[in-house]
Amino acid sequence: MKASYKKLWKLLVDKDMSKADLHKASGLSSSTMTKLRKGEDVSMEALRKICTALDCNIGDIVEFVPDTTES
Repeated sequence: MKASYKKLWKLLVDKDMSKADLHKASGLSSSTMTKLRKGEDVSMEALRKICTALDCNIGDIVEFVPDTTES
């Protein structure tokens, strides 16, 4: 299973926010933002910061989907 942040990107659109706005509001590092954009794993602390900045729950921004490379 891998993390999908599609819900996060949709929420940003719904809130009329850019990824740069999220970066500023959450205080995430540039490397964490890059990991999010690439769909890589990030820390729970990073997810908490996003949830705090967007006033949402973790289920609103991330979901686990089957990894197509798993057999």
